[in-house]
Amino acid sequence: MKKLKNEKELVKKAIALGMAYGEKRGVVEFEATDSAAEKVEYIYRLLVHDEVIQALPEDQVSQPSMQHKLAIWASKQKG
Repeated sequence: MKKLKNEKELVKKAIALGMAYGEKRGVVEFEATDSAAEKVEYIYRLLVHDEVIQALPEDQVSQPSMQHKLAIWASKQKG
């Protein structure tokens, strides 16, 4: 897995977009006390469930791989 040039910024963008997506759908309300790792996992699983992104093989699911997948997704989003 090759890191993206600005992956850290893209992960932040993905979290913001994913939170908005989940709240707009009415399936989640994020709390200020939720960690970034919790948000990444929830957003990743929600997007996989909604078939927005393709799931990683279960043995490859880890925090860095989920962040990478969300960064790729965020890089394709407008705004």
